[in-house]
Amino acid sequence: MAKKAPRRTAERILEVALDLFNRFGEPNVPTARISAEMRISPGNLYYHYPAKDDLVNLLFDRYERALAELLQASDGVRDVEDAWFFLHTLFELIWQYRFLYRDLNDLLSRNRRLELQFQQVLVDKTQAVHTLLAGMGRSGTLAIDAREVEAMATSMVVLLTYWLSFEYVRDPRHALEPGSAQTALLRGAHHVLHLLVPYLDAHQRLHLLGLAGAYHGNGP
Repeated sequence: MAKKAPRRTAERILEVALDLFNRFGEPNVPTARISAEMRISPGNLYYHYPAKDDLVNLLFDRYERALAELLQASDGVRDVEDAWFFLHTLFELIWQYRFLYRDLNDLLSRNRRLELQFQQVLVDKTQAVHTLLAGMGRSGTLAIDAREVEAMATSMVVLLTYWLSFEYVRDPRHALEPGSAQTALLRGAHHVLHLLVPYLDAHQRLHLLGLAGAYHGNGP
C-alpha cells in the first residue's frame, strides 16, 4: 500500500488542478493554491510536478487522447440525429477540459508544446468534420457543393473551438460554472449544426428544429 501512495497523490493533484483551472482559469491558479486546496505542502506538490506547465501538459495529453478516440465516431454520422449526438459528446469533452479553451490564447503564448499540439487538434477536428459531412452526403441527408466543404468544415471547427469563449464573454460570472453546462453544451451543438441548415433536406431541417427545442428560449 505504501508504494501506491505517491501515485495516488499525483493523481489527486491532477484532479484538483483540473477543477481549479476550470473554475478560475489556469492563469489565476498558482501551484500554492493547488497545494492549499489539497492541504499538502508546496514541496510535496513540487516533488510530483516541478512546474505548473507539467500539470497543464499532462491534462492536455489526457484531453488529446480522449479527443482522438471520440473523433473516430465521426465515421458513423449519417443524419442530423447522429451529428447532434456526436457534437454534443464533443462539447461534453471540451467542457470537461474547458480551461484549455477559456484561456487558449494565453496558454499558447506561454507554452510552446501546447502551441504545436493544439495545431494538430485543429487538424484532427477538421478531418473529423470532413468525415461527418461526407457521411451525411452519402446517406442523402445533406447536399453541399464540394467547393463549399472546406469553408463549412472550417466554420464548424471555429465554433467548436471558441464557443465556450463566447459563452464566457456573455456571462463571465456564471457561464463556465457547472450549473450552466447543459445549456451551454446544447446551445453550442445546435449552433454548429445549424450551419448545415441550408444544405439539409426538409425532413432533416424539421428534425433539427425539434432537437433545438431542448434549450429553446436560452439562445443568444
